[in-house]
Amino acid sequence: MPAHFVGADGLYQQAGYAYAAIAAPGSLVFAAGACPIDETGQVVGGADYAAQARQTVANLVTALAAAGAGLADVVKTTIYVVSANQADLGAVWDVVHADFADHEPPSTLLGVSVLGYTGQLVEIEAIARVPAADQAG
Repeated sequence: MPAHFVGADGLYQQAGYAYAAIAAPGSLVFAAGACPIDETGQVVGGADYAAQARQTVANLVTALAAAGAGLADVVKTTIYVVSANQADLGAVWDVVHADFADHEPPSTLLGVSVLGYTGQLVEIEAIARVPAADQAG
């Protein structure tokens, strides 16, 4: 079965990419980089790293749900933060780590110089595993 690309109601619809992809039933979900934007494409949170991280995780949750997954199904994340300051990276990590609770998938946290939307400070990519229907439960 070819990959199935998934849109997500409640997220910005003019992004130009799918919010998630399912490799095969009972297989992997590849989520596009979740951004701190609302349904109109506006960046949420201003210059507040934690506020942007909260919106980014909320958008990731929405995209994963559209593909039949949740944060507990995530097997890998990559977290991008526009900053060379480790304290800013730490502020984002604190939000992400709290939202994932006891589920601690392998993660990469890195500072970058720029992201796709004006004012965007945070982006999170995720890979999740969704059990096959006969394995769910």
